[in-house]
Amino acid sequence: MGVDLGELFKRERIEIEDLSGKWVAADAFNMLYQFLAIIRQKDGTPLMDSQGRVTSHLSGLLYRTANLMEAGVKVAFVFDGKPSQLKMGTLEQRGEVRERAAAAWEEARATGQDGFKYAQAASCISSEILDDGRRLISAMGLPVIQAPSEGEAQAAHMTARGDVGYAGSQDYDVLLFGAPMVVRNLAITGKRKLPRKNIYVDIQPEIIDLNRSLMENGISRKQLVEIGIMCGTDYNCGLSRVGPKTALRLIREKGDLEAVLADRDDRIENFQEIRELFLHPDVTDDYEIKMKKPRVDEIVSFLVEERDFDRERVEKTTTKLEEAYKRGQSTLDRWL
Repeated sequence: MGVDLGELFKRERIEIEDLSGKWVAADAFNMLYQFLAIIRQKDGTPLMDSQGRVTSHLSGLLYRTANLMEAGVKVAFVFDGKPSQLKMGTLEQRGEVRERAAAAWEEARATGQDGFKYAQAASCISSEILDDGRRLISAMGLPVIQAPSEGEAQAAHMTARGDVGYAGSQDYDVLLFGAPMVVRNLAITGKRKLPRKNIYVDIQPEIIDLNRSLMENGISRKQLVEIGIMCGTDYNCGLSRVGPKTALRLIREKGDLEAVLADRDDRIENFQEIRELFLHPDVTDDYEIKMKKPRVDEIVSFLVEERDFDRERVEKTTTKLEEAYKRGQSTLDRWL
């Protein structure tokens, strides 16, 4: 998903506790996708209730978010709105990739082979999964924010305004949208198995300071966006044989994308519109960043009675949510 410009940014490893007291505007779609991909049985089958409805995303949302809140991290979940027409090609390609992965997974299961990687690649977020997510997040007392278009753009906007401390996403697009501070690996911290290898690695949260990265690379944010466009984004194919380091060198030498394309006698369709989309995205100020009291009865009813979660574990987790809320209120009272 998105453009991979990781090698251009210095990432600072931190502990979850370093984010205590901070609000993070998290890309909800991004987090839900990670939960669906990671929280699966050994054969790749996602967690399900007795009616065959997927519950992996609900498990991740409840237990991971409760752990974050227990550490003092406050999360506002930002949901995508209507995608740009320029993204339709990418969305169609992703659908085709999922279909091929689903077919490969079925074949692996039928022949007794390990198809976990195919199962992960076949992960799909339906409208029902999104509705489930909104329902649970709201019941936990956390903000559910609807973006007009890209959730990452909205998260970047909220961070730039100072309403939250960080934008939370795995994708580097959020930096192209102008998020001054980004935190990665919120949803996947811990030991994770490397794809196709019997090796486990420790994954920690890491932060990226956009302005520091721009200064270290000697570029502006507009030039960063142009580097992303040259490498390829969700809205366009990149230039042939041009990666982040080559794109950085070209921008430093020529100054802007127009000059690079003229020098190469090359073209990128709609690049000016794409650049504008990153620099001035469709966002809203219609949101509230506030933690509310968790509706414990609603959480238990939804997860235990409707989706077959273990009552004892859910109730234990709701206690964490209530304690986190009380600590937040106590801190607020000291400031007033």
